[in-house]
Amino acid sequence: MRRFWWVRHAPTHQKGMVGWSDVPAFLEDAELIGRVSAHLPAAPVISSDLLRSVATADALQGPRVRLPHDPGLRELNFGTWELRTAAEVEAEAPEAIRSFWDDPTNNRPPEGESWDEMRDRVGAAVDGLMARTSGDLIVVAHFGAILGQVQRARRCGVQEVLAQRIDNLSVTCLAFDGRDWHAEAVNHIP
Repeated sequence: MRRFWWVRHAPTHQKGMVGWSDVPAFLEDAELIGRVSAHLPAAPVISSDLLRSVATADALQGPRVRLPHDPGLRELNFGTWELRTAAEVEAEAPEAIRSFWDDPTNNRPPEGESWDEMRDRVGAAVDGLMARTSGDLIVVAHFGAILGQVQRARRCGVQEVLAQRIDNLSVTCLAFDGRDWHAEAVNHIP
């Protein structure tokens, strides 16, 4: 059984839709970071290439091996909606944002990506990691990236998985038994 220990990056304090924008993480909760690090196995650490995930992975790494950042593990690309609040986009393009949130599998933000495109991109990155590594991995990534893989493990619809919380610095453990993924723990705060 292989396990991917997903950790959502530390908070950004950024308002709005933060996808591919490179905003910093705030790592001031040293006690929580220490508890998360102690909860994680002695496994290699990888993160998306966005600053908030890189900084969080660096804070959690300790003596663990660090793998190169992977852009395939990025958050959903919100395109022209990046760093804008839902209310701002709603005021400008109410039909577009409602269509996206009602059916994110078949709609995308302008110049962005759909939920399924993001989930499949992250899934391809995970499959690549499965092929070129062995054993457990710690993956520091983003809300959407983690939820997309929870959806894969649970084999459920997007609306069902979007109801799931993924808090900053929470741990989600997904296990692969050689055939299928299974969600062992989702949104665990040590």
